[in-house]
Amino acid sequence: MSGSFRDSQISESQGIAPAIVRATQPFYWSVRRELWEYRSIYIAPLVVAAVTLFGYLIALMIRGVALLQPFSFAAGVILMAVFIVSIIYSLEALHGERRDRSILFWKSLPVSDLTTVLSKASIPLVVLPLLGFAIIVATELIMLLLGSLVLMGRGLNVATLWTPVFRMWLMLLYHLVTVHMLWYAPMYGWLLLVSAWARRAAFLWAALPWLAICAVEKIAFNTTRFAAMLGYRFAGGPEAIPGVDSFFGMTQLTPGRFLSSPGLWIGLAITATFLAGAVRLRRCLGPI
Repeated sequence: MSGSFRDSQISESQGIAPAIVRATQPFYWSVRRELWEYRSIYIAPLVVAAVTLFGYLIALMIRGVALLQPFSFAAGVILMAVFIVSIIYSLEALHGERRDRSILFWKSLPVSDLTTVLSKASIPLVVLPLLGFAIIVATELIMLLLGSLVLMGRGLNVATLWTPVFRMWLMLLYHLVTVHMLWYAPMYGWLLLVSAWARRAAFLWAALPWLAICAVEKIAFNTTRFAAMLGYRFAGGPEAIPGVDSFFGMTQLTPGRFLSSPGLWIGLAITATFLAGAVRLRRCLGPI
């Protein structure tokens, strides 16, 4: 009796595993599709990283001194490239397939609109931040090796270079998770919603409503609270990275305060609303 029960449990667990795999495969291949179609997702940050490395090599040849400042600069410009690519991708993700009419082909596949929209949302919310972190670490590892050669040539301790950079990577990962993945989520959700709706000039439709609200508030009430709220969101919010002067200046992290802040959860609820709207629009609207 016990043997048959154990065999039934094993067969049941073996049946659940393939079912989970089958359920996640459409999402996995949808994400792979985005990486195949939009190669700028990884090409643009890689180009910026290559230019940064070239500049650092020239600086070492001219100055002959390994400094920490270029590491912070390298992380900043690569993050800026990732941020710009995220915005451009979010505006193009659903609009592009309607413009080139490829939406007719993709809708013929057994992939739901929800899976498609979530896979596209995962690019700016998950894939690009993690890709940016990997590129920054790889870039700065090469910079560390080059800088270490300079330090050893001068008889100096390489730990003065490696230790702060390792600390910076931890702070950078925290920044990416809190700000780029969570705090900026409503912005990417809005851009995807506009991408699913706009027939043309998606960038203008994404920006004009917020500019109009700011203008009406200023004219009618002579206040700028809405503009301040937008600036607060774009700046990353003090809950995300409190007291940060630079990546090396992050001496204290307060993830508890960040995770308990109302602004985070309100933003995530708004993100879910925007994505739900994008799913409905993709289901209802056809090619442009």
